[in-house]
Amino acid sequence: MKKKVVVGMSGGVDSSVAAWLLKEQGYDVIGVTMQIWQDEEESLQQENGGCCGLSAVDDARRVAQDLDIPYYVMNFKADFKAKVIDYFADEYLHGRTPNPCIACNRYVKWESLLKRSLDIGADYIATGHYARVRRLENGRYTVCRSATADKDQTYALYNLTQEQLAHTLMPVGEYTKEEIRAIAEKIGLRVAHKPDSQEICFVPDDDYASFIEAYTGEKLPEGNFVTSRGDVIGRHRGIAHYTIGQRRGLHLPMGRRVFVTEIRPETNEVVVGENEELFKERLYAGKLNFMAVPKISGEMQVTAKIRYNHRGAPARIRMAGEDQVECIFQEPQRAATPGQAVVFYDGDNVLGGGTIC
Repeated sequence: MKKKVVVGMSGGVDSSVAAWLLKEQGYDVIGVTMQIWQDEEESLQQENGGCCGLSAVDDARRVAQDLDIPYYVMNFKADFKAKVIDYFADEYLHGRTPNPCIACNRYVKWESLLKRSLDIGADYIATGHYARVRRLENGRYTVCRSATADKDQTYALYNLTQEQLAHTLMPVGEYTKEEIRAIAEKIGLRVAHKPDSQEICFVPDDDYASFIEAYTGEKLPEGNFVTSRGDVIGRHRGIAHYTIGQRRGLHLPMGRRVFVTEIRPETNEVVVGENEELFKERLYAGKLNFMAVPKISGEMQVTAKIRYNHRGAPARIRMAGEDQVECIFQEPQRAATPGQAVVFYDGDNVLGGGTIC
């Protein structure tokens, strides 16, 4: 009997080819688009659509027709609001820089979609992520880097659970982006050259602070720009406007380039300083999730990534509490940002990761 797989289809080329690849491999494929944020009127305002707008639904439905697979739209708006948008706003209001895509992957694209898929008799869910699911000799599942380094998306997947990984397929991870587009063109998919969506889907203009003010109904309070010595050097527009390492948009008459080096929500201050002050040799992270190993024992040598486009750096990690890890870099790294993820790799495999605190 053929295994049944629900493919999360965003209307883009990657998830569309993922559905085709799985059908070619003999799976019973069902296409699903998750309705998680926009109402239709808001979606119409988006030129290219996000991963969950009306145009995404239209594109995904047409691809499913071309592939001759069943297609459904599932509503996960309540889950998305609670697990992603509320978290996003709360983190910024507390001086941290969240990663909503990681939260969406863990709690919506996997937790909610997987539960619904298993309920309708599916064996797996699948996505168009550039990553690979691997089962190791110790019996644990992990994600490992994709065939193409420049599109690798494992950083955003470190928080998946063993149960989720056991029911996950990621066929696109074996290919480069160019190969995926070539497959789409060869089989006649109309989305073969559709551009990738770059922005956060619920903040299409990238103005996070304005979104938070509109979403919470509260005006962000202004506060002081200060130096590390505590000298007041200007006024800021509200801490949600800033992130560690930021240089642009400070509008400070300093006569030289300065950067955000710290955000202090308890005093509503934004600390600015020199670029050199952004380099740190250690960080601490909590809210840990381990993949390739059940836990860290002793000290481990890893490659650590502190943001999505960070190349990764050699480091040592060890537990510093029940749910806290200490990461000591071989060389100081720039702008490790509270609220962002740090992800630990053993070669191509994700060991695990956590939230920088």
